[in-house]
Amino acid sequence: MHPLVAAVRELVDRLDGEIVGAEGLRTGDVPLVWEGETVAGVRLPSADVPVGDLDGLLASLADELGAPLNRLDRGEKQRAVRLLEERGAFSYRKSAEVVAEALGVTRFTVYNYLNRIRG
Repeated sequence: MHPLVAAVRELVDRLDGEIVGAEGLRTGDVPLVWEGETVAGVRLPSADVPVGDLDGLLASLADELGAPLNRLDRGEKQRAVRLLEERGAFSYRKSAEVVAEALGVTRFTVYNYLNRIRG
């Protein structure tokens, strides 16, 4: 076991989190970096994601869809925007920009997806 992982194990357990390998990191996980190299990560339970928190919504959605949002295909990105709309993500200021960055698209693309959903 890597020394950094050993050092944070008790804390992660108390938070009901999980330590994951570096190759299994997802959006929302906290990377554990040792001398410039990611050696593992911490995944906190999605139930602990504060309701109404845009970053939390994005992390939960990535977990739900099983992949980082920027790696989804076009149809899945449209679905992600629809789910975020249903969950109130676009009620936050500058949310379209944040979502666009998470999806790896422009904010105009996000607005186009929203217009189709709302239209």
